[in-house]
Amino acid sequence: MDRYKKYSTYLKDMYGEKVYKIPVNLPLTCPNRDGQVADGGCTFCGDVATGFESLENTIDVKSQLVMNIERMMKRYKAKKYIAYFQNFTNTYMPLDEFKTAVEEACIEDVVEICISSRPDCIHDAYLDILDEISKTYGVNISVELGLQSMKHDTLEKINRGHSLAEFIDAVRRIKSYDFKVGVHLILNLPWDDKSDIIETAKVMAALDIDLIKIHSLYILRNTIMGQQFESEEFTVESVDAYVDKVVEFIRYTQPKVAFQRLLGRAPKEETLFCNWDMSWWKIHDMIEERLETLDASQGDKCDYLGGKAVKKFV
Repeated sequence: MDRYKKYSTYLKDMYGEKVYKIPVNLPLTCPNRDGQVADGGCTFCGDVATGFESLENTIDVKSQLVMNIERMMKRYKAKKYIAYFQNFTNTYMPLDEFKTAVEEACIEDVVEICISSRPDCIHDAYLDILDEISKTYGVNISVELGLQSMKHDTLEKINRGHSLAEFIDAVRRIKSYDFKVGVHLILNLPWDDKSDIIETAKVMAALDIDLIKIHSLYILRNTIMGQQFESEEFTVESVDAYVDKVVEFIRYTQPKVAFQRLLGRAPKEETLFCNWDMSWWKIHDMIEERLETLDASQGDKCDYLGGKAVKKFV
């Protein structure tokens, strides 16, 4: 029995078979790097952004997808795909370029377009384009928002350049288009304790988030956070503490939510710290084992919505 809802299960339920996510890498930046919001970007962000496994951003969108689909077909016998616009801020480019890029991704066997962005870069003009493309090409739309932490002090410390308010506003407007919403969170940022993580799960439930991607903190070389780590301005909690946080987060999360991942990964040569120098599979197994030991499962502590927090209304 699965103790939490896995993304692979969610996709199979939705599309009737295995579906694979194919990264699309565009030559982009973000307003937190170019001075529009701030300079230097998030303290943990490296020059390569999140696209470690992506193809070069000089290759056009259709060719990136075709090349990766050919590889996936040979390796996994996959037949359906999600075009994942992954790196930096994909709603931070001219509207006509955005529309062209997304339309180029609407090729045979692509059943969904997933757009990764920042909460403060979700504008209705981009959502209108996605809505038009969805109706024209018959593809589903999902939008993933990098939040990382809902704690105001932590957002300031990591120089996110936005607050929780922009995130709530973005989710509200994306939901008005009936698109799926995913959220990226780092559960072991040094300034967030377990009570913050539980509150985060509760806020995600109140906002009716569909998908959650949990990252464990990895610290890249040549970043502000990397410099802070080397100068011992903060320490990273133990792997046991991380496992405890993930388990509690799962227990407070609505049962319908799909978890895309429970850990982050990065090339070893790029990092100063990543997953306590352990295999990510081993930590994943520790999380599963902790859930089994506690006889715990997703949503078994999700008893706080719809007036349930006040027991007289139950």
